[in-house]
Amino acid sequence: MIQETIAKIEAKIKEAPSLTGEKKGELLNLLSTLETEVSELSKTHPEHTQSITGFAEVSLHEAIRREKNPQLLKLSLKGLSSSVEGFESSHPKLVGIVNSLCLTLSNIGV
Repeated sequence: MIQETIAKIEAKIKEAPSLTGEKKGELLNLLSTLETEVSELSKTHPEHTQSITGFAEVSLHEAIRREKNPQLLKLSLKGLSSSVEGFESSHPKLVGIVNSLCLTLSNIGV
């Protein structure tokens, strides 16, 4: 299920007409790293992993949609950020990637 969600996110990034080639590349790199990190986390925390990937998918959707709703983007990014709370010491790279993803999507959604 997690791999399917990551694949859907990747397809949305590649197909998004509102993203430049540079932004697509940046997001795909972040997504690749996120995939590696959540794969590790899924071995011990599968439900958390589903939340992280689910919020990542929703956040991307809100950032690239044609009719922007800043409140929905803000809420989805808050959910994504909150989904990694408590993993700062055990999975610091995951938290860093999610923070970078949130920042990038926030900048796209403006």
